Amino acid sequence: MRVVVGISGGIAAYKAALAIRELVQAGHDVHVVPTASALRFVGRPTLEALSRNPVTDEVFDDVAAVRHVALGQSADLIVVLPATANTLAKLATGLADDLLGTTVLASRAPLVLAPAMHTEMWEQPAVQANVRTLAERGATIVGPVAGALTGGDAGLGRMAEPSEVVAAALAVAGRASGPLAGRTLVVAAGGTREPIDPVRFLGNRSSGAMGVAIAAAARDAGAEVTLVGANLQRPAPSGVALVEVETTEQLRAAMHERAAADVLVMAAAVADYRVDEVADAKRSKASWGERPTIALVQNPDVLAELAAAPRSSLVVGFAAETEQDDDALLARGTAKLARKGADLLVVNRVGHDEGFGDVDTRVRVLDASGVVADAAGSKASVARAIVETIARRTAARSTSEGDA
Repeated sequence: MRVVVGISGGIAAYKAALAIRELVQAGHDVHVVPTASALRFVGRPTLEALSRNPVTDEVFDDVAAVRHVALGQSADLIVVLPATANTLAKLATGLADDLLGTTVLASRAPLVLAPAMHTEMWEQPAVQANVRTLAERGATIVGPVAGALTGGDAGLGRMAEPSEVVAAALAVAGRASGPLAGRTLVVAAGGTREPIDPVRFLGNRSSGAMGVAIAAAARDAGAEVTLVGANLQRPAPSGVALVEVETTEQLRAAMHERAAADVLVMAAAVADYRVDEVADAKRSKASWGERPTIALVQNPDVLAELAAAPRSSLVVGFAAETEQDDDALLARGTAKLARKGADLLVVNRVGHDEGFGDVDTRVRVLDASGVVADAAGSKASVARAIVETIARRTAARSTSEGDA
């Protein structure tokens, strides 16, 4: 996706560098359009190095290519951060006295603005009127938030964090043209906990990092995403609805309630067993004895239930295995796919020092024919590969249903 990042002249301009870096790392073609004032806060070489594209603020540069119009015409998304009071006023009135103004006017791409200024400026009726005008015309306003400002001041007017602005911008672009635009996706993530007493529980090491990354990638691809989070150790991505659960039974109920979604992703580490009788009070060491025993009963197989139910949803399961031999790992995944009845199964290797948390990972995505995707790297990059596979499969299903 071609993203134009506009930067206006405020102290928060330095934060734009972080947003540019994040967009480039996500695989987008980023073109930076600073105002002349912005270049007094962040240097052109920095912006060019981060974006990997030439940077100019001049309308009269590259006139033969009609750059002042062409850049806006070719943009899939325009993000302005920070958006100062001056820039908001110019955009609201349609002024085009610099390259940022002409680029915005020449574009039909979604426009995302991240205001940043002192509280007194933000609260001025003129600024608020300009913001309302831009929002009514379809611009997405992200922030500002309350916090520390320049010069020791504090209050409402601080620019939203770059990662939040990027997430909101990608969500806007995805809803319009992403491969999952118009689709609903529910992903279960984290690890369920089965109580022993009010203090203790049976659990696992899952942090929910992979499921959270899938939720963010699906949001960026345009899906309306719900995250069913079991004891997550990661915050839910912005723009994603969060349903918090603790036990397998709670997760099961939440997933069945949302089983009409276009895509169901079971990335959670679900406890296979629960305690037969949960104590009402904390059990003391004396009550346990030297060799305590706990009676367990089997939990329902949530993935198999979702796959077996009458459905039009695409059901995606996960298999975290400790098998070290690749052929044996895939064999276990293939057997689990057949046993569970899912449409796709994501297989990954885990261990004491592998798979859990913010570490690189490798996955293979299987269907009945074999491996259909193989991805390695950060959880975010692997999640994008998984979501791309899901998008291809949902598109193929839609085509097939349309031909039927």
